[in-house]
Amino acid sequence: MKRIDEVLAEYKSDFDLFDDANSKLEYIFDLGKRHKPLPEEEKNDATFIAGCASPAWLVGECKDGVLILRGEGTSEMAKGMITLLMDIFGNKKADDILNFNPERLNELGIVELLSPVRQKSLQAFLEKVYSYAKRCKEGKL
Repeated sequence: MKRIDEVLAEYKSDFDLFDDANSKLEYIFDLGKRHKPLPEEEKNDATFIAGCASPAWLVGECKDGVLILRGEGTSEMAKGMITLLMDIFGNKKADDILNFNPERLNELGIVELLSPVRQKSLQAFLEKVYSYAKRCKEGKL
């Protein structure tokens, strides 16, 4: 299992290969092609990411203190960002997530490319992840 820092460094290296914003955004869209939809029964009020620009859901499960994430977004941007963020935070120890400063995502050089609405979507996703991680650590997930 790769640490959050390792996954973040790999993505930063990928994004650094691109010279312009459009290429970085295209890369995010390409990540979304790996996106797998959730079963309909997992798309509900409890998994809905309130505050996202387009409908999106995130399911969290805890296994031995490790947070397992599955998610779905409806727009191309949401699919790509959810894939990216699940790669960073999924299958990680709850403590590692809770100890990670989400401001470090700025190192990727993509947060500033997101519209204010998409930045709020990112914040909503992170709040959901950290909520799941806290519940996982407490044995309530």
